[in-house]
Formats: sequence, structure tokens, C-alpha cells
Amino acid sequence: MAFVLKIRRMDIRTGNDTRIVVLRGHDASAFGINPGDRLRIRFGRVSLNVVADITHQSIRHGEIGLFDEVWHLLRARNGQPLTIELVSRPTSVAAIKKKLLGQPISRTEIRSIMNDIASHNIGSVETTYFVASGYVRPYSLRELIWMVEAMAESGETFSWPGRWVVDKHSVGGLAGNRTTLVTVPIIAAWGLTIPKTSSRAITSPAGTADTMEVLAPVSFSGQAVRRIVTATNGCLIWGGGLSIAPVDDIIIRVSRPMSLEPYDKMIVSIMAKKVAMGIRYLVIDLPYGPETKIPDRRMAEMIKRKFLAVGRAFRMRVKVRFDIARQPVGHGIGPALEARDVLRVLQQKTIRPKDLELKAIDLSAELVALTGLASYRQARQRCDQILRSGQAWRSMQSIIRAQGGSPDIDANDVALGAQTWRVWATRSGVITGVNNRSMDEVARTLGAPERKLAGIYLHRKLGQRVRRGDKLYTLYSYSRERITLARIALGTHPLVHIR
Repeated sequence: MAFVLKIRRMDIRTGNDTRIVVLRGHDASAFGINPGDRLRIRFGRVSLNVVADITHQSIRHGEIGLFDEVWHLLRARNGQPLTIELVSRPTSVAAIKKKLLGQPISRTEIRSIMNDIASHNIGSVETTYFVASGYVRPYSLRELIWMVEAMAESGETFSWPGRWVVDKHSVGGLAGNRTTLVTVPIIAAWGLTIPKTSSRAITSPAGTADTMEVLAPVSFSGQAVRRIVTATNGCLIWGGGLSIAPVDDIIIRVSRPMSLEPYDKMIVSIMAKKVAMGIRYLVIDLPYGPETKIPDRRMAEMIKRKFLAVGRAFRMRVKVRFDIARQPVGHGIGPALEARDVLRVLQQKTIRPKDLELKAIDLSAELVALTGLASYRQARQRCDQILRSGQAWRSMQSIIRAQGGSPDIDANDVALGAQTWRVWATRSGVITGVNNRSMDEVARTLGAPERKLAGIYLHRKLGQRVRRGDKLYTLYSYSRERITLARIALGTHPLVHIR
């Protein structure tokens, strides 16, 4: 049965993907509506599924309050009539409950979950439970493949001319490690097609998209991406700006507040976007270590097997490359600091992070070798030459220009946080430990990744000898208050250990 109420704008944003409306308590009781019930609202030709909330003061009898997300979708005015009706609980909720109880779910049930997330038939609470279900019991291989398939099909898909469509992706969890911004221009300069989509940070102080955004815009339509890739052989964009696997972007948003990312969800997220982007060859960078996302080699091997199996199901050649992660890659941690590291490598500055450079060359060579166009040794020599000759930097300039940035930016022109604090060695000795997890937590306390200029610069790294009074690292932030909070955090989260 349908009811009619008058529209009232609440001028409140939920900040997530749940679409909320508010009813007066007596009206809700009369209509048999309880808090959390799902409603279908209709205004003109627009029909939306929303979640009901109840108030006893904020609105009058006969009104329905619309949160901003709903208000903007309806493009309504105060006082206009709106039709509402109670809808039954989606079947996907039962499927999520099955998974939480450790029971297998079918291809049809997985599709219903993905479809209901995409259409907002279920809200952030149910979506969070779905993400958490991956911790209760790992998904079977069939379930993983079905999830990748359903997620990839939930949005736009791409195809590219030629067969050499490649990509490189890091699973994250290691500070710095911005090899993608070096690998993409090397591969594009080689002549292969590398339409690179990246995510923003979930558990770290910067994602690839956050760092690239320091140099150029990263949000584009599908048509614009095709134009950029056609012109330059590659791109470095935020996947959330496209309509590729949009379900994944909703899942990422509910995962971020608790830095929640089960391994199966991570595999599905990565592979769904690669399938949607039409990737044929993929190298996965998988760092592991006690202070990273993946704690040990045993877990890394398990994740590798799943990546390879999912890749085979979609006729994608996949190689997983392991790294023991004992410290950040590069010296900068945080979007601007990591962008400066990348530019120093591409521009072959005298002072540049050699670990970032060598790892990017290795990954580029692995990717070329995977296609069969050259042996790893031949590919590595050629990738090294592309970087040292300046060809990779010219390729990156083309990508930056095509994405609307300034191609003449110099590494030394990258702005950093106005507030700084330097930390000095209090004793002489050798750096025997660098705490990756503490790096993440302190950098986020400083404001990264939301504040691009915030972060940490490591002046000394693992194995280096230091003297009392040597600079160890510098904190950067946009406010003195954030610096103070980070200094307090250092009391319980030391970044380096000296013996």
C-alpha cells in the first residue's frame, strides 16, 4: 500500500552510501513503518529505495524529511507530495546472513548481493556485514570467481585494440612503494597499452591515486580515459571516478573507517577491476612481512594461488611477485612526499630513492617478460635504458599533460606541509628496525592521505649507521596541532630502532 507525504529537506549528509529519509513517529506507526525499514519512494519519474528513520521533533506530521543524498537525486522542492511504500527485505540480506554463519552461497545469491549494493537496496550496515563475512570463513574459489564476475559486470567495461594490454598492481600495506608511477611510463614508452586504474588509500597514508593527484587530476569519464590511453599508451587514474565495478567503490567506502580489508575481498576488488578494464597480462606486487597487510610467506603463497586461479578463469595471464617488506620503499610517506620520490626517479636526480627505482625496473621487466615479447633479462636491460635515457620521464609528461596536469613540474617544486618537526638520533649505532605499521599510523595522524602535503620523510633507512645528532626523519603537516599529536603518537609508536 502506498502513502503520500510532503517533502521536507533535512540539509544533512549521511557521508556514506545509505539513502535515508525521516518520518514523524506517529506517521510511521500509522503506516506500520519501523526504524531501519526499507521504503520505495516515488517523485515524478524517479523511484528510489531508501532506509527509514524516525523522529519526534525535527519534522511535522504529514512530512517526510530527506537527507541531502536523496534530496539531490529527486531534485524536489519543500512541500511537494511524495509517494512511499514499504518494501520487503531484499533476498541478498539472507545470503549475507548465510555467509556470516559460514555457509556457502550460490552464484545467484552473490549476484543478488552485488546488484543490491549497486542499486542501494541494501545500506552501509548490511554491506559492512558482507565485508566482515570474509573474516568468518574464506570464500571458495568458485565464490571468488562469481564475485569477480558479478562485480565486473556491475559497471562499465573496456576493450582495447591489440593484444598487449597489461597492468601492474600492488596489494598495498607497505608505506611508500609508489612503483606504479614509475612502471606505467616505462611500459607506455615501450609501446604496450597500460590503462592503469588505482584506488585511494584504505589502510595506508597514500594510495597510487592519491599520489598521482599531486601531479594531475585522476577522475575521468570512460570516454576521457579512452582518449588519454589512445594518445599516450597509458593512464594513471582513480578507478572510483569511473563506473567500473562501482560495487567495489561502495565496499571500499564502508571498509575505510575500520581499515577493514579481508584478503578475499582484496583479491576480488583487484581482479574485478582488471577484468572490467580488459587487462590480458597482470603482475601483482605482493609485499609481505610482520608489519604489513600480509604477515608471512605462507599467507602470501595462499593469496598467490587464488590470484592465479581467478586469472585463469578470465583468461588473464597473472604473475605474482613476492617481496619481504622490512621497511618502506622510497623515502617519502604521504602523497606529496611520495610524488617527489617518483619525480626524482623519473627525472634521474642525483638524490633519488634507489630502492624505488630498482623495484620499478624489476616489475616493468616482469610485466614485459610475461607477455613473451622479451626474456626477463632483455626486458630489464631495456626498461633500465628507457628510464635512464629520459624516455620514461617524457612518457610520464605526456600522461600528466593528457590528464590536465603541468608536464614541466620538477621534483623540487612539489610543495610540502608548512609545519615540520625533525627527529634526531639520540644515540650512535646502526638502524636495525623500521616499523612500517607505526609509519602508517603516525603519517595518518599528521593528516595523510586527505591532506596531500602531510607525511614523513625518512633520512636514514635500515642497515645505515648513524651518529648521535643525525637526522632520522622529518614530520610534515598542515597544522602545528597535528604535529603535536604525531609527536605524542611517537611515544608509543617508535618509527626506527638503533643499536
